[in-house]
Amino acid sequence: MHYRSREVVQVRSAYDCDVLVIGGGIVGLSTAYAVTRAAPGTRVTVLEKEQGPARHQTGRNSGVIHSGVYYRPGSLKARYAVRGAAEMVKFCAEYDIPHAVTGKLIVATEKAELPRLHALVQRGRENGIPVRELGPAQIIEAEPEVRGLAAIHVGTTGVCDYGAVARQLGEASGADIRYGADVVRIDRRPDLGAAVRTADGTIVRGRVLVNCAGLHCDETARLAGDDPEMRIVPFRGEYFTLARPELMRGLVYPVPDPAFPFLGVHLTRGIDGSVHVGPNAVPALAREGYGWGVVRPRELGATLSWPGSWRIARRHWRYGAGELRRSVSKAAFTEAVRRLLPAVTPDDLLPAAAGVRAQAVLRDGTLVDDFLIKEGPRTVHVLNAPSPAATASLPIGREVARRALAALAAN
Repeated sequence: MHYRSREVVQVRSAYDCDVLVIGGGIVGLSTAYAVTRAAPGTRVTVLEKEQGPARHQTGRNSGVIHSGVYYRPGSLKARYAVRGAAEMVKFCAEYDIPHAVTGKLIVATEKAELPRLHALVQRGRENGIPVRELGPAQIIEAEPEVRGLAAIHVGTTGVCDYGAVARQLGEASGADIRYGADVVRIDRRPDLGAAVRTADGTIVRGRVLVNCAGLHCDETARLAGDDPEMRIVPFRGEYFTLARPELMRGLVYPVPDPAFPFLGVHLTRGIDGSVHVGPNAVPALAREGYGWGVVRPRELGATLSWPGSWRIARRHWRYGAGELRRSVSKAAFTEAVRRLLPAVTPDDLLPAAAGVRAQAVLRDGTLVDDFLIKEGPRTVHVLNAPSPAATASLPIGREVARRALAALAAN
């Protein structure tokens, strides 16, 4: 028995960690946090190519804690957003991270939107979310400058600083977090684990690999030898800041188009008191294409060579044309905002940092609607985790950790 114990220790020491996570956004850091909470003593290493956490999807959104009202009952998005919203508020309170539960309005401005608004009422109730219906006078009472035919008030929506949440998750996890570690090669062997090489030549060995690479998750899956059977097609969301934040009290959204996974141009009073306006959704010309001037031919070529990209374009070209128009024309963007907030002028909209959504697309052009987590030998891949993934990051992290620990136990 003594010899057997020594043998186990020697085998274990050949690895740098038990669970090796690629990606230091909120999902990767939540996974590290969940692993060490569920199995204290498990060695976790996180590799992040940037010089700090939350530099992409996590740190470039409007900071909304989503209620889960939009998502299909029973889906991972619905279950994890509802649960995650409550847990995120509790986490922020526990670690003194700025946050507020503000509620939000979803406003119908045209008669054609009323059936979709009423459907959201039903969906919210099915998901266990408190939803209250408002008429025009009640809309003005809640938001004096907003106009609409009808609205619903969703009480569990809030805002927080997700960058601060990600940093706290990393610190509380106790993981070995390595920044500036750009993964360029993965040697994954089902009988051994994974050896990862970074751009500076460092090799890190783990018994189980977790892919939380966000905008690069499909490429990372292929590096590990797995076919993700999807591609990330990047969509840029462009934002403005409202020069007159006093026009807004809280959060106001349009009624979304159920055929497309984007929520439309909305107004969000952030935790710092500023009001974000946006985003639209236009194709990005690079995985990290935060402006029209950022073009990476290899990445653009990969997007254009994926059959699903062309099928999206054919299916949604009218919607896409409107988004492109709002991208190149501030007047058109202002027009979209004025549907909700008539007092806005072009001068009220000040350019703000853009974000890029990592949208998984299947070969047939289907936009993957739910969170997507797949497994390979000694590997867990998070392949679709756009909004509301920040809201849902704690439950997502636990699910990914559960799978990683099961793989660890099996080997």
